Amino acid sequence: MSDPLLPGAEDFLQQLEKILHKHPGISEYDLIQQLKQAGYFSQLSVPALPHELFRIHFFLFHSLYLLRDKLLAGEQGILKIHTLEIRLLPYQAGEAELQQHDALRAYYLDLDNMDATSEDDVYQLLSDFWNNLDRISHRQQALDALGLVDPVDDVIIKKEYRRLAMLHHPDRGGDNDKLQQINQAVELLLGKKCK
Repeated sequence: MSDPLLPGAEDFLQQLEKILHKHPGISEYDLIQQLKQAGYFSQLSVPALPHELFRIHFFLFHSLYLLRDKLLAGEQGILKIHTLEIRLLPYQAGEAELQQHDALRAYYLDLDNMDATSEDDVYQLLSDFWNNLDRISHRQQALDALGLVDPVDDVIIKKEYRRLAMLHHPDRGGDNDKLQQINQAVELLLGKKCK
């Protein structure tokens, strides 16, 4: 488990564990800052390029999952891993039996996934993220246009869209501007035109 970003993988895992014992609840950003102060990720350019950040994120999560497995096997602790917070908890008997299959664990433990992700892939991931964030942030406005309130699923959205489209269609004496507003709302909510 070596990577050009890191001087020594075993040392890295030890430093990671040391930081997590000192800060049992820490964000990914703060954890990276702590690791930089300890001499890791020194090749990171300022400002960092997205592909560099992806590799650091991936390797960090790879290491966190390895550490989680090690702590759990040694009954030394339980590591909860999330981008917003990495939390080290005391071990509780029976915890190993409660662990479920974790698709993210499998993804991050396979270093080929890091190597196979090109710079273009990273930019596409970022673009998808911002598009989805924009879609989520405008969701309430779109639901308001359809007269709906969360929680609603795609079936309810489509049903209400069809009802409103018939009601406001210009061929039936409806308002074309209102129909366009309804069409834009459903496109935002469903990510495609409703048929």
